[in-house]
Parts: sequence; C-alpha cells; structure tokens
Amino acid sequence: MKGIKKIHIISLIMIIAAVTLLLSASKDMSSYATFDQAENSHQSVKVVGTLAKDKEMYYDPATDPNYFSFFVKDADGREVKVILNDAKPQDFEMSEQIVVTGKMNQGNFIASDLLMKCPSKYKDEEISVRSDI
Repeated sequence: MKGIKKIHIISLIMIIAAVTLLLSASKDMSSYATFDQAENSHQSVKVVGTLAKDKEMYYDPATDPNYFSFFVKDADGREVKVILNDAKPQDFEMSEQIVVTGKMNQGNFIASDLLMKCPSKYKDEEISVRSDI
C-alpha cells in the first residue's frame, strides 16, 4: 500500500511540473501584432517587421552601452522607433527580418527581446537578444 502512495505522489509531482512547463512555454507562443495593435494592448506583444535602413540607428557604448534605438517597419508599413535596453547586436544592419517583443510607450516601442533573421550568408540562422528590463 505504501508503494502505491509513493507512485501517486511522484505522478502528481510530474503532472504539476509538466503543466507548469507548458504554461511558461505558452507565454512565448503569442501571435504577431502590428504597432497599431501594440498601442492598444496593455500586454507585451511581438511585432515582426523590417529594419528601416533609411532611418537613424543610435548606439553609443561610451555613453550608455545598454541603449540602442532603431526604426522598424511592420507588416502594415508603419515605422516606429524601437528602443532596446541592451547592446547593439553584431551584424544588426544585415538582418532581413526583425521580431521585437515589448510594449508601446509614448509612441516608441520598448523592446524586451529582439530576434533577427539573418541573410542567406547565415541561412535561416536566428540570433536572439534578451534584455533584462
């Protein structure tokens, strides 16, 4: 009888661990939004877009190594300034597609995560940057 109770307890612990893992993973499975949708959301969203290479990118590691700003154009064509409180990723200008996760704040998108889709030189390689805000 004692052996059966131990198995039940262990099974219950494993089920709780699996549910916890699934719930934490589901937070990262959100669908993509546009900047307009991000403005109306009070939650963190993912916006996919392209780097607006004609707009200013600002990174001055001597002044603040954890401030990088750039502009992204979303699927609707809206360009928004994105602020990443982290260092500028290597080869950032060569990214074909950018996914930023974060929230809108006073017209800017404050990114907590950045995922870059690199050109064919790195064929389908993705580079991820996570900021601790």
